[in-house]
Amino acid sequence: MRLEIVAVGRLRDPLLRALVDRYLRRIPWQVREIEVEPASGRAAQRRQLEGERLLARSRGRRRIVLDARGDLLDSPGFARLLARGGRPPALLVGGAEGLDEVVLAAADHRLSLGPMTWPHELVRVMLAEQLYRAWAILHHHPYHRDVAG
Repeated sequence: MRLEIVAVGRLRDPLLRALVDRYLRRIPWQVREIEVEPASGRAAQRRQLEGERLLARSRGRRRIVLDARGDLLDSPGFARLLARGGRPPALLVGGAEGLDEVVLAAADHRLSLGPMTWPHELVRVMLAEQLYRAWAILHHHPYHRDVAG
């Protein structure tokens, strides 16, 4: 599988960067991280400009947008979402101001990591871990243990 993580901003903290790299290195899939430049200006203006950048960098892909109002999936559900056929997936992570409505409207799927608010840097770590877990689920690797069932 070829997928992209398209996120607003740089992951500057070396500890968080190491965690993201740790999980992404474990995945035999081609995972490319694309960091788009945060915009300046008023909040609505930043959301709009960052949204345009996210859409431009994810053109031609199946857009899975991380949004607190999106669908809550368990890990196997996330794995199935990634494994759906068609265009390769791009996972879009907004910046500090959130996502513009244009990005949400262009999403093929809206995904929530839960009702809590997470810093976008931590979202990148959690997303990387869930990508590795999704790979493990799809390939019957023992990393994922289904304790619920």
